[in-house]
Amino acid sequence: MEDWFRGHSNEQNAAGGLGQSGSDFWESQRTTCGHLPQKKTENVMAIMRKPQAGAGSGRRKQAASQEGREQHSRRSRQAKPLAPDGLAGQQEEEVSQAPISPYHLFRDTAEIIAFRGSLLSWYDREKRDLPWRRRAEDEVDLNRRAYAVWVSEVMLQQTQVATVINYYTRWMQKWPTLQDLASASLEEVNQLWAGLGYYSRGRRLQEGAQKVVEELGGHMPCTAETLQKLLPGVGRYTAGAIASIAFGQAAGVVDGNVVRVLCRVRAVGADPSSTLVSQQLWSLAQQLVDPARPGDFNQAAMELGATVCTPQHPLCSSCPVQSLCRAHQRVMREQLSASQSPPGIPDVEECAPNTGRCQLCLPHTESWNHTLGVTNFPRKPSRRPPREESSATCILEQPRAPGGARVLLVQRPSSGLLAGLWEFPTVSLEPSGQHPSKALLQELQNWAGPLPATYLQHLGEVVHTFSHIKLTYQVYGLVLEGQTSVTAAPPGARWLTREEFHTAAVSTAMKKVFRVYEAHQPGTCRGFKRSQVSTPSTRKKPSRGQQVLDNYFQPVSSTAQ
Repeated sequence: MEDWFRGHSNEQNAAGGLGQSGSDFWESQRTTCGHLPQKKTENVMAIMRKPQAGAGSGRRKQAASQEGREQHSRRSRQAKPLAPDGLAGQQEEEVSQAPISPYHLFRDTAEIIAFRGSLLSWYDREKRDLPWRRRAEDEVDLNRRAYAVWVSEVMLQQTQVATVINYYTRWMQKWPTLQDLASASLEEVNQLWAGLGYYSRGRRLQEGAQKVVEELGGHMPCTAETLQKLLPGVGRYTAGAIASIAFGQAAGVVDGNVVRVLCRVRAVGADPSSTLVSQQLWSLAQQLVDPARPGDFNQAAMELGATVCTPQHPLCSSCPVQSLCRAHQRVMREQLSASQSPPGIPDVEECAPNTGRCQLCLPHTESWNHTLGVTNFPRKPSRRPPREESSATCILEQPRAPGGARVLLVQRPSSGLLAGLWEFPTVSLEPSGQHPSKALLQELQNWAGPLPATYLQHLGEVVHTFSHIKLTYQVYGLVLEGQTSVTAAPPGARWLTREEFHTAAVSTAMKKVFRVYEAHQPGTCRGFKRSQVSTPSTRKKPSRGQQVLDNYFQPVSSTAQ
């Protein structure tokens, strides 16, 4: 749950449609989303242009009365928490019946207001200057603002901020509006997304843009509910982020950073991935979100988790809500009374009276670890190790082809892992299958015709870890020396120059494979220019984000997304 873990993976499988068509639904929503008839447009735009969470600008803050805040807090506490994606009403009922100790809740409105005020004041002073925040702050067109937020939130799902910066900048330069993205080809989208990982995100983003343009009249849905229902790939977190930052809706959000903050602030030690804990965290987030500055508040909570309340080495002395943090209070209490309380006896504050052990506390099988301090929270969910697979891949090169040396790439299927991207001819290897070189030679001949098997050389291996697969590539090379050049390629294949390869829609794994090949070619530098791998243009002074990318691409055998 690092800085990169912005959204839950289930967002990419979010629900897609409503009982009525997108166009009909949108017509019924025009009077509730800021897209009003002409006579009401001026008033609505005046309201919607008030400070939103896009950048947390002090110049654009909206003042709210104490009475309004208290009323919102009371309504939040009384309202039932929304269920996460895919949960049935029965699960909501189970959560409501579960014993929850008041220890894990906020005592009253005053405590909630204090939390909001401390967090937002800190955010106004300490927030990072990020390109998507600047765009959201400066953009007055609601659809463009929502689109800019949407792109950033999708890119930031399970990806580091430093990595996203350059991708986001290039994306918005190429497709500054929904209409621009909707008219782009999938090949172009994959090409720009190459190296960012989790490639289905880019495809779903474009599908969403096309739906907004073709079915919704170019108007973005403006509530968390309609965003989640109408846009493919938009789940509860992304919908809440767009609605709060772009449209000012008081919708709470829960990502990995917020999970960590809330679990520590309210001493939630149970598994945060469980249904019960997840719904309680969403309920807390909705209760806390500031109705006057919902977007700023959500970004502040995420910023706190990314920069202060970090997974391993939190900076508690710099935390703006330290005085309200149950985990910090527990640490202080343990330090004062360690010698007075028998070990293994739970604190009575953490138990729900007369109902058994509280289901949000640390499991009774996991005692408090004094060396961990506040990092006892949250409990780390058990993760399955990625399954291991093996493949053989070959760089087939024509060094004397017209226009310069060319290598053969083939396109992957339109669904599944790395859908639609280009790769060197590759075959999956089974433990009991035929020898890798024989299987690979047969695959090469399917694309390029008869080839000399004697020139197929094994060059090494590349290990690349995707989110759920650890894939080992056996890398081969075959150079067609002194043979008739092949310029045409069958459908689904391309002969590309080395320069074209670096700008093609290929995965990080294939770039690693190509570096292995380059290292074995006469007259080439073993290190190769890493900037050519990470971006099609060279930069004299690469940005910090680009440096992170360059360093990321350098190892041949490493774990990556």
